[in-house]
Amino acid sequence: MEIPVIVAIGVAVFLGAAGGLMTPIGPWYRNLKKPSLQPPNWLFGPAWTIILGLAAWSAITAWYAADTPAEHTRVLGLFATNAVCHFLWSPLFFRARRPDWALIEVVFLWVSLALLVVLLWPISNFASLLIVPYLLWVSFAAWLNSAIVKLNRPFDVTAT
Repeated sequence: MEIPVIVAIGVAVFLGAAGGLMTPIGPWYRNLKKPSLQPPNWLFGPAWTIILGLAAWSAITAWYAADTPAEHTRVLGLFATNAVCHFLWSPLFFRARRPDWALIEVVFLWVSLALLVVLLWPISNFASLLIVPYLLWVSFAAWLNSAIVKLNRPFDVTAT
């Protein structure tokens, strides 16, 4: 197995595991008012597993489709930026108990995905399209996040 494949799979596994560890479904979360379209908690694990798998496939595809050092740098930069944005959301929402801060952060995650779709297109249409389910899911998650903020505000960092 080649290094780009190992790295892409490793990052996807890391992000999935870190997200799971940073997402305690305890009393605080259970007591939040949620919109009627809130999916069941069991759906999030499989959804993120598929989405992160598609993102790894996209990264591998884009890396091998890149023809120049500049394109390799673009692929690496786009996916690294997305990984950081992806990683930050769960700790803000669940650990800091600040859905309002997570709502601000999800904008950066969404933009990182939109940039992946647009900027990967010239390198690999297929790699770009593999990101679309991730973008759609984060769009829905952003709406859920927004609804939770509206239904539960204000949030206080000193509250436990």
